[in-house]
Formats: sequence, C-alpha cells, structure tokens
Amino acid sequence: MPWHARLHLDYKQEAARTVARFRHDGPLRILQSLYPEGDAVCHNVLVHPPGGLVGGDTLDIDIEAADGSHGLITTPGASRFYRSEGELALQRTRIRLAAGARLEWLPLEAICYSGCQAENRLSLEVAPGAELIGWDVTALGLPNANQPFERGTYLQHIEAPGVWLERGRIDAADQRLLQSPIGLGGHRCMASLFFVAGSPVARARRDALLAHARTLLEASPLFDSAGATSPHAEVVVLRVLAPVVEPAMQLLRQVWQAWRAELWQLPPATPRIWST
Repeated sequence: MPWHARLHLDYKQEAARTVARFRHDGPLRILQSLYPEGDAVCHNVLVHPPGGLVGGDTLDIDIEAADGSHGLITTPGASRFYRSEGELALQRTRIRLAAGARLEWLPLEAICYSGCQAENRLSLEVAPGAELIGWDVTALGLPNANQPFERGTYLQHIEAPGVWLERGRIDAADQRLLQSPIGLGGHRCMASLFFVAGSPVARARRDALLAHARTLLEASPLFDSAGATSPHAEVVVLRVLAPVVEPAMQLLRQVWQAWRAELWQLPPATPRIWST
C-alpha cells in the first residue's frame, strides 16, 4: 500500500532559545533537538523510516518559523525515488518564515532511480525581515554502482511565490537534454544553493555573497559547470552540475558556511549527523 506521510514542524523563540515542536501522521519524524551552537540555533534531523518513495507515495512537509527563531534542518541520508509501475511519487515541502525568522534547509541529496516517476516540490514563503539559506541536490541514477538513469521522469519545482521560480522536468529518454553541452552535458548531479530574503537585499550584501561563491568556485574542480547569480533583489543562487554528488556537495557546504558567516556572523557548523 502507498504511504501518505505528513509532518508539521514549528519553531518558536522561548526565553532566547529556539524550540521545535512537531506533529506527524505516518512514517515521518523529527529527532530530538540539538544545540551545538548554543540556544539560539536549533538543529533537527528529519527522518523518513522507509528510506524512499515508490509510486503512489506522498510526503508532505510543512515548516513554520516564528519571529526570532532560527532552525537548521537536515536528513540522515539521501532521499530515494524508486522505480514506479506508473504512479507518481511526490514530496511536497512548504516553508513559511515570519518576520525576523531564520532557517537553514539542508537535506541530503534526492536519488532518482531508473524507472521512477517522481516530483519534488519546494515552496518558500519568506516574510519581510526573514531570511533563509537552503539547497536542493538531485542525483540521476547511481553512476558509481553502474545503475544509470535509463527510464523514468523527474520534475523539480522550487519557488518563492511572486519572486523566484525554477521548474524543470527531466525525462530519461531525452538524450539531447541529458548529454548536450547546452543541457546537462553528461552530468548526473544537479545542485542549487540559495539565499532567499523577505525584502530586497542591499546590493553590497548580495555582491558579498556572490564574491564568496565565486572565490570558492575558482578553487573547485566544478568551476566550468557552476555559476552564481542574483536573479532577483531578494534571491542569490549558486547552481552546480557535477558527474556525481560528492564534489557538488563539498562545494555547497563550503559556500553555505561562507554565506552564514557573511550574513549572520555565525561560525562554520556541521550537523552532527553528517559525520556518523
């Protein structure tokens, strides 16, 4: 039987401490809150015990952050969209930040297995005065395990309503898209790191984020297949193509840490789950 799992996660500031509370229905949970940076930033790990989605499965994730709160969310491992017999596997994530809130949305990669029929939707509603750093990483097949993405489709939708929209559909049969130098150029990992603010960001502040990203790009083996831009006064984006996940994730982590230091004067912080 297909799973339809739901999670609602709320961040609030209580006596200078960010506190997380959640409700769930089905196999989707949050592990205990951790405070490796002190009370101001609450780290949480989102867990989906089945480990992946098959045709007919739906995950609905709803995250809210109140004024003064700062949450950081990651996952213990990759999400997986498995082979489908025709039904759609859907993950929907909606993030809403009140004025004065901060959030870091840092899930590990989504792996699209050959034969999947999948959609991954992310909506970011950021009020004036709120700020978010997040990323989205997609792997097509498992090249190192000799499991290429030969069949199936994947739709990716990332949106800050009224401000920024990225939407693309990948069909494994579309070799022009997958192989062409004006498409994916043979790469099998797509990644985006984004900063989204609820009100226009001063040009000097945006330029500083772009400079950090471009400096780190110059030292990266992905220099020729990545770029940073500001498509809107409230958005800065780093986009990356890579042959596999690892070099893309390494670059995203470096730029993310540089951005949080620039934006919020916070030192580098690596979620504990990444080292286990």
